[in-house]
Amino acid sequence: MAETKDVFGQEPHPVEDDLYKEPTRKRRKSDRDQRFRAFPSMEQSALKEYEKLESRTRRVLSNTYQKLIQSVFLDDSIPNGVKYLINRLLALIEKPTVDPIYIGLFGSTGAGKSSLINAIIQQAMFLPVSGESICTSCIVQVSSGCCVQYEAKIHLLSDQEWREELKNLTKLLHRTEELGREEADAWNRDEAVEEATWKLQMIYGNGAESKNYEELLRAKPKRKIPTSRVITLKAEEAEELSIKLDPYIRTQRRDWDGEAAEMRIWPLIKHVEVTLPKSDLIPEGVVLVDIPGTGDFNSKRDEMWKKTIDKCSVIWVISDIERVSGGRAHEDLLNESIKACQRGFCRDVALVVTKMDKLHLPEYLRERKVGNQAIQSQREAVLERNEMIKLQRTRILKEKLKRKLPADFKVLEASDLVYTVSAQEYWQQALLTEEETEIPKLREYIRKSLLDKKKRTVTKYVTEAFGLLLLTDSFNSTQNLPNEHLHMSVLRRFAEEKVELLEKAIAQCFACMEQPLQEGVRTARTSYRCILRACLVRSKGNQGFHQTLKAVCLKNGIYASRTLARIDLNEALTQPIYDQIDPVFGSIFRTGKPTGSALMPHIDAFKHSLQEKMTEIGIRSGWKYDSCKKNFLIQEISAILGGLEDHILRRKRRIYESLTASVQSDLKLCYEEAAQITGKKACERMKDAIRRGVDRQVAEGMFERAQERMQHQFQQLKTGIVEKVKGSITTMLALASSQGDGLYKELADVGSEYKEMEKLHRSLREVAENARLRKGMQEFLLRASPSKAGPPGTSL
Repeated sequence: MAETKDVFGQEPHPVEDDLYKEPTRKRRKSDRDQRFRAFPSMEQSALKEYEKLESRTRRVLSNTYQKLIQSVFLDDSIPNGVKYLINRLLALIEKPTVDPIYIGLFGSTGAGKSSLINAIIQQAMFLPVSGESICTSCIVQVSSGCCVQYEAKIHLLSDQEWREELKNLTKLLHRTEELGREEADAWNRDEAVEEATWKLQMIYGNGAESKNYEELLRAKPKRKIPTSRVITLKAEEAEELSIKLDPYIRTQRRDWDGEAAEMRIWPLIKHVEVTLPKSDLIPEGVVLVDIPGTGDFNSKRDEMWKKTIDKCSVIWVISDIERVSGGRAHEDLLNESIKACQRGFCRDVALVVTKMDKLHLPEYLRERKVGNQAIQSQREAVLERNEMIKLQRTRILKEKLKRKLPADFKVLEASDLVYTVSAQEYWQQALLTEEETEIPKLREYIRKSLLDKKKRTVTKYVTEAFGLLLLTDSFNSTQNLPNEHLHMSVLRRFAEEKVELLEKAIAQCFACMEQPLQEGVRTARTSYRCILRACLVRSKGNQGFHQTLKAVCLKNGIYASRTLARIDLNEALTQPIYDQIDPVFGSIFRTGKPTGSALMPHIDAFKHSLQEKMTEIGIRSGWKYDSCKKNFLIQEISAILGGLEDHILRRKRRIYESLTASVQSDLKLCYEEAAQITGKKACERMKDAIRRGVDRQVAEGMFERAQERMQHQFQQLKTGIVEKVKGSITTMLALASSQGDGLYKELADVGSEYKEMEKLHRSLREVAENARLRKGMQEFLLRASPSKAGPPGTSL
């Protein structure tokens, strides 16, 4: 299936298709105001000011667009400059207000992700919760909107996607020979066999596990599957929707024999989107994502699992108090979250320790090693333990982040890396106050993230729009400045020289990867056998592992289930390389002061040098009397290079994952060979086939090829950046040249729109100052307010 574009980046509108397109309609004022209900009054005021600025800017852009369309509507040919201008206007008009902030709640089974979301949205049992087993069986996204009802959309696997999984499930269950009693028992205890059997029985009924692929294709599912592959549920109240939704997303016990049709469909569910109406707690524009900790056996769901992690700008690693101090699962979650910082859009990682009300007081007092003050109550013990956990885990997490990320990565400066929360106490408040459960603190973080993003987005939007109106207004200028062509030629040559320097700087940035890549490859070559042995050995030997290993091979080295730790042989084999390159890779894509390895600061330096030259030439050439041209050039170069940053972020993931993708590609035949093995001692023979295949590929340069492929990806990125910069600068300078170049024609007068846009641009500083004053006032009032006491009944 063709991959659709994501919300983080949109290609420019083709002139032929969109030139006469109608801009999207504005949101009604009453709807816009509802979006701010989750914010305190002072923050609401700031948001409304920014919203007003943006709305008025869109109106000015829309009016300008309509005027330009009317002025060229009957023309046989439209000059290139006008095409560029119209398309840029349309792109800005239709640009999303703020891309959603995805906050991923990433945790193992029973960690309390759903309970935490329920507490944050103030709906105690909205998502299914259970302290004993897996509850949420798929990715669930929860957000608020301007709808009047509670709504859930259940997205199912397409027919093609289910056929692919069905084929793999039947391969896992296919036996070509009779097994002895001991072997049959081991087969039935195999986790992959249990999972496959369960899924087929849920869809097709008992006995489905004994049928082959063709028979199941002809079989009728126990429940009718909608052709749209989307099930929509609506309800007036949260509890009503929760009851309707529960059977679809709750994982059922394997010994359950109920007949509800909804419960028969969960193996087909890809993900679920839940929308709350006008929440007073979660602002529109924030999406809370309940992410299972291990991925999925189905290729499409597993791909979505990774993409969902990568599109989260914030990841909260959820771990309950009893499992936070160790264990492979917790470490795997942290490592996957840190990788999301490297390859995806994630800029903030925090550890959320749940169930902090759990404490056995006599045991705690016996093991207590800190503090001289006597503990008098359960409440005091819980608060002391929570503070100690926060200090310890903050130190450990910060050390782990420092080993993997650049020293100036934003998350390392965060004041809160660890939250200690209790959803149960949030509702009961028997031991802790509402504030002490830290649920309000997480809500505050959510609000602040959205508010900060809104400020940045609107500031950038208004500034970019102002530059565009500068150009539009200057199109009708008839002023011919002396020696203008000469000055533009000087600027063009200067830009060409700077592009060459930028290309060299990018090459130097990417060259920093060569040494750590080489060291990583050397380490991988010497350690791969030990790594492979660790991946293929189980504490109980081959018992119950035969078909799980076959599942690994069927999925090209990867197996994900809801109950076992994720197995990824390709990632494990390349981990020594990632251990070497991670700090340097992070440095290349960081922001901050220009250094030899940082890419974006060099692009920023390139931008500033061009803008300074434009100002210098503008003064010499007389642009001080025609400031529109100078200001347009300065603003437009910012817009061009801002779009370049989005392009780089989208390519970053492909570059980072090229190592594992390369190894997986090289080992494909090895996995296919192992997957075909059946009969006596099949598990051990499969392991031998994998070992031989890996040995053969390593001897033939598997790790070196992975290195070359990553370096090739970097080279492609460098070429793409340079070509985009060259093309955009050429177009921009052509637009700024005199009318004698034949790029322009006389357009409608947009002088009034330009003047209004100029006022809006000046208003940015005033709005920002008002926001700072409100923040200072709010902080003063918070300091002056009395501290909250404990819950009733906790005082001594």
